[in-house]
Amino acid sequence: MDVSAVLTITFTLFAVIDIIGSVPLLASLKQKMGGINELKATLISGGLMILFLFVGEPFLKLLGIDVKSFAVGGSIVIFILGLEMVLGHEFFKSDGDPKSGTVVPIAFPLIAGSGTLTTIISLRANYDEIPVLLGILVNLIFIYLVLHSLDFITKLLGPAGMLAIRKFFGVILLAIAVKIFAANAPGLLS
Repeated sequence: MDVSAVLTITFTLFAVIDIIGSVPLLASLKQKMGGINELKATLISGGLMILFLFVGEPFLKLLGIDVKSFAVGGSIVIFILGLEMVLGHEFFKSDGDPKSGTVVPIAFPLIAGSGTLTTIISLRANYDEIPVLLGILVNLIFIYLVLHSLDFITKLLGPAGMLAIRKFFGVILLAIAVKIFAANAPGLLS
């Protein structure tokens, strides 16, 4: 197994999920909801990601969309998410209903949202299932740890630290989006 592929996938998903960048929002939701079921949120978001890894491609075929086209479309979404993180403008709006609980909006769409699911299909276009699955599992462990340590992380990083981390991962996402686009777009034009 290619360890560099697993690392690339892990860091790509880490940047897209942006669990660290979501800490301020998660902390606010935790306070409004009176708590977050960390394990439930992790398992539900993980189930969605793994389900999309294995049935995402057949689902696309059912819709008449090939993986390369979806990867190019996904790279555009990832690029916009990166721009959102770097520029600080919100392009994708969420309903922001804190009463929905742990499943919505935390497990979906905050953790396993459209950007994450698009990224999984895009990664699947370039890598085998096992490295992508390992990348998902590593991220799920990290997601659980972050959800469990929200108060500590917020105090530790402070507002300036949170902003710096968000900008850094935004630039990483932009580079990943360009790479995915470049790998898949030429095949569409032939």
